[in-house]
Amino acid sequence: MLAAVDGFGRQGKREQNVTRWGVVATGGIAARFTQDVQALDDARVVAVASRNEASAKTFADRFDIPQAYGDWAGLFADPEVDAVYVATPHSAHRAAAGAALEAGKAVLCEKPFTLNTREAQELVTLARERDLFLMEAMWTYCNPVVRRLVELVRDGAIGEVRSVQADFGVTGPFAPDHRMRDPELGGGALLDLGVYPVSFAQLLLGEPSRIQADAQLSPEGVDVNTGMLLGWDSGAVAVLTCGLDGHSGTRATVTGSRGRIDLPEGFFDPDSFVLHRAGAEAEVVRARSALHGMQHEAAEVGACLAAGRTESSLVPLAGTLAVMRTLDAVRERLGVHYPQDAGH
Repeated sequence: MLAAVDGFGRQGKREQNVTRWGVVATGGIAARFTQDVQALDDARVVAVASRNEASAKTFADRFDIPQAYGDWAGLFADPEVDAVYVATPHSAHRAAAGAALEAGKAVLCEKPFTLNTREAQELVTLARERDLFLMEAMWTYCNPVVRRLVELVRDGAIGEVRSVQADFGVTGPFAPDHRMRDPELGGGALLDLGVYPVSFAQLLLGEPSRIQADAQLSPEGVDVNTGMLLGWDSGAVAVLTCGLDGHSGTRATVTGSRGRIDLPEGFFDPDSFVLHRAGAEAEVVRARSALHGMQHEAAEVGACLAAGRTESSLVPLAGTLAVMRTLDAVRERLGVHYPQDAGH
């Protein structure tokens, strides 16, 4: 199967039914993705790249990866790589994903997709111009339990959605020189953590028509403790929080006119939820799957590439752009600005 015309990139032939991954960066999220992918039968990591050659080689040795590169360009030029997973800090997502697309590679880019909507639109435009696959690594959308939740909501199991509540907070404090407090690195709770509650609410309700927000800001000017109130013309609302100074329950609740759905701790990667239908006993809902964690998003990429698709129906680019617009609007209301917001 030739890859040059169907969104795989221009790297020649793809192994039958196997997605060959190149991983950019060697941090914790890259390690978790690699570990999950290496356990799949139809995918394997064949290359890793870091701006530090020693780090790349250490990572490659740890996960038995054949090729290690001390720069991104080497990986992007590797004909053995079908798809690139971008796991850099999000301040580098635009550069890494853009360079991979320029090299003709399919791309799965970690969340938040970019620092702002302008950067996100640039990547989407580039992918569409090159007829290449591009997807945000929003693993929540690929989780089978969340997919079942969406089906039930759309089938009217709890009536009309009236509210969504979700939170994601972690225990600090973070030192002043930590990336989470650095505006140049896209620091703050919103992009690192708040992207999950926002994405979850918009998965169910779409892009909001009204946005309010408040936050405590750090001395560096990034958000430390953030609350958001989103509103829709239907009358639905979402109350969302994220923070860097206290571990929250990381739970979510979807309330409808005829019922409610409660997601447990770790709502962004659940293995079950509780469905409360009006007048009925509560039901624990699970979805059977042989996969776990990041395997779901990797499998979705593999399925799209095998079918010659350049976009995922589970994580559509229009939805990614809509979430970025909301994050931009929240930051504007908070007065959180990054140097990259001014453009090139």
